[in-house]
Amino acid sequence: MLWRDGRQSLRRRLMTTLLVPLMVLLLVNSLITYVGALIYANHVHDKDLINDTLTLVQMMATESPDGRVSSQAQFLLEYEPEGRNYFSVFSTRHGLIAGNPAVRPPSGMSHKGDAPLLYDVQIDKHALRAASVLISDTRDPSDELEVTVAETLRDRHQEARQILLLSIPAQALLIIAAFLLVWFGVRTGLRQLDPLTEQLANREHDLAPIGDAEVPAEILPLTRTIDGLFGRLRSMLALHERFIADAAHQLRTPLAGLSVHAERAQSSSDPETISDALNHIQRLIQRANRTSSQLLALTRAQTIAHEAGDTEPLNLTTVIPELVGLRVHEALAAGIDLGYDGSSMPLWIDGDRHRIQEMLDNLIDNGLRYAGRGSLMTVSLAREGNHICLSVEDNGPGVPPNWIERLGERFFRVPGCQEEGSGLGLAIVQRIAEWHNGSARYMAGSEGGLRVEIMLPVCPASKKNGDA
Repeated sequence: MLWRDGRQSLRRRLMTTLLVPLMVLLLVNSLITYVGALIYANHVHDKDLINDTLTLVQMMATESPDGRVSSQAQFLLEYEPEGRNYFSVFSTRHGLIAGNPAVRPPSGMSHKGDAPLLYDVQIDKHALRAASVLISDTRDPSDELEVTVAETLRDRHQEARQILLLSIPAQALLIIAAFLLVWFGVRTGLRQLDPLTEQLANREHDLAPIGDAEVPAEILPLTRTIDGLFGRLRSMLALHERFIADAAHQLRTPLAGLSVHAERAQSSSDPETISDALNHIQRLIQRANRTSSQLLALTRAQTIAHEAGDTEPLNLTTVIPELVGLRVHEALAAGIDLGYDGSSMPLWIDGDRHRIQEMLDNLIDNGLRYAGRGSLMTVSLAREGNHICLSVEDNGPGVPPNWIERLGERFFRVPGCQEEGSGLGLAIVQRIAEWHNGSARYMAGSEGGLRVEIMLPVCPASKKNGDA
């Protein structure tokens, strides 16, 4: 049902949904009423038919000892305003004595006793209801008389229709009254949404949960869905605000440096000073570029949870060597021996290839930046129970034990480190691991240096197939 502006009306839909069953109920109730009225009419007419049969028997015994029926009595028995009734008197020895010869019960249905036998019969394609009784002939004890009275069913059906027509207005009034009560109930019930609508309308930037208090039980799924949406919006806004704050914090220093060195280049005519200033500007631009890229990566990694379609089965035994191979040339240029050590058996996870690549790139970048020339860096892959361990280990100077616990914090850099960095690389690694329902662990390497282990849950599909 459409409203004036083309939208559907819940009230009209409810009323339409209720009106159709009420009309069906009226039809079913009318049918039941007609059947009940017909049963009642049959019961009354059957009693009258039995009485007519007994009256004919008594009349024959008192007024017609010869078994004949007078013309006046025959007229009264057969008279019907819009049809006719039938009767017959059969003698066992003499055959038909009076009445219509077609009115006779089927063979074997004759009944001798005080109560006549009721049965249905058809004469000239007309359905009749008949009552028959077998009595002794008072004139001839050796003879028996079969007395039968039959009537058409027209009066029965007519009375049933009259009862139905009398009951329909009352039933219709009841249906109308019920419809009005339902309309009033729907209207009153929908008004319970007015406080909730007013509460939401009065909000401007408030994304606090609606809560379950004073909310009808039928509306709870809707309000809880809205609360879930508010929660996701709060998280997105918090991520945006954090990104803006982080960007302002991290880009402040490069921008200030760019301003200083730009002023140096503008105010000096010395080619060496200008060249040095431009070199600083180039490094600061690269630093700002890297910082902004890492901030975007951190923001993407901090999304609450992945949705359907965000992940796919990944065989890390194939993926990780490919990603490591892409960084070999950079490692050679930095004077670092980058290698891979992993199982040949398939190791499957349910993940996002781009995020896995971003995580591994940050781990390798961290080693290339801090391990130093001549160092060894090994990327390993192994199965540990229900998890897959992806580790990156180097034999560089490492991290003092008292600072290892803080690795993975945003903007944290080990005190005394001379290399440039934003302190976001390991934070991105940790967030991507958590996005995959995994975790990141930091520890000292077996030959000094730093070892980072990423624990990722095994893909359930691989368990079923026995591939992992």
